[in-house]
Amino acid sequence: MITTSGAQSTADMVLADTDLNGQRYLITGISSGIGLETARSLVCHGATVVGAVRDLAKAKAATSFIRESAPEAAGRLDLIELDLASLQSVRTCANELLNSGWTFNAIIANAGVMATPFGRTADGFETQFGINHIGHFAFINGIESMLGDAGRLVVLSSQAHRVADIDLEDLNFERQAYDPFVAYGRSKTANALFALAFDGRHRDRGIRAASVMPGNSLTELARHFSQEELQSLFETVRKARADVGLPAPVLKEISQAAATSIWAAVVADKDRIGGHYLEDCAVAEINETANPFADGVRKYALDPDNAERLWSKSEELIGAVV
Repeated sequence: MITTSGAQSTADMVLADTDLNGQRYLITGISSGIGLETARSLVCHGATVVGAVRDLAKAKAATSFIRESAPEAAGRLDLIELDLASLQSVRTCANELLNSGWTFNAIIANAGVMATPFGRTADGFETQFGINHIGHFAFINGIESMLGDAGRLVVLSSQAHRVADIDLEDLNFERQAYDPFVAYGRSKTANALFALAFDGRHRDRGIRAASVMPGNSLTELARHFSQEELQSLFETVRKARADVGLPAPVLKEISQAAATSIWAAVVADKDRIGGHYLEDCAVAEINETANPFADGVRKYALDPDNAERLWSKSEELIGAVV
């Protein structure tokens, strides 16, 4: 039996004997995968969850089992429309939430896309940078006043941050050939940097922020891959880890992949995790090996100067959108 949270913990194990009655959490992207499991576990332990989703009909169908199977004493699940690929949608959703008068114990920025074909958001940003970073940056800054004075922000990053640092001179791939994995890696580095900068701005209120590597699992995030491409990717990862003496990667169950988000949002000492990158329900070690499939976090993803430059650039980009 697992008695402490770690790599094999599930969301429900992390919340064992925890009563979240009276607490409220906001999660982006709960129509499938890690976000759906995160919402289910929080609701089943008594929390009220507000799920911000792009497709309300899909989310209602996907989450119906939560209402049907949750214990009688469980919490509540509400849905609100949010398209992170549109700053107009972001503003509309933020204003609706602000008018609600709610306070959140934590916000979990879970939604995202991975390795998409080249495209642009409604506001002209490269798809992955626009959805994974810019959309969340604008949305969370728009509702940050709704976090309680001891609240938390959890931003899902990824091991893929190790693929590439951000490129502030060409965030939208206007001057270089588009590579879907490089674009994804940069967006996940941006997620970690956003959490770091947000933490620095709000810690005086008692609010702390951290980024999370949930662990590799099979979810709809991989929908742009064929089965053959997935198998090829798994083999590439296995070989790259073996080349530096690391064990073969282990795919987590979705219930395990949701554990670190919940640990960070509810259970962990917020002052211990604030400003850090987390994996396997722990603060990750700095690991500067160039291997993109190694464990740990690259220094550039926790560089405060890097974070401030990205913050300023993000504000500039959003301000330029009419």
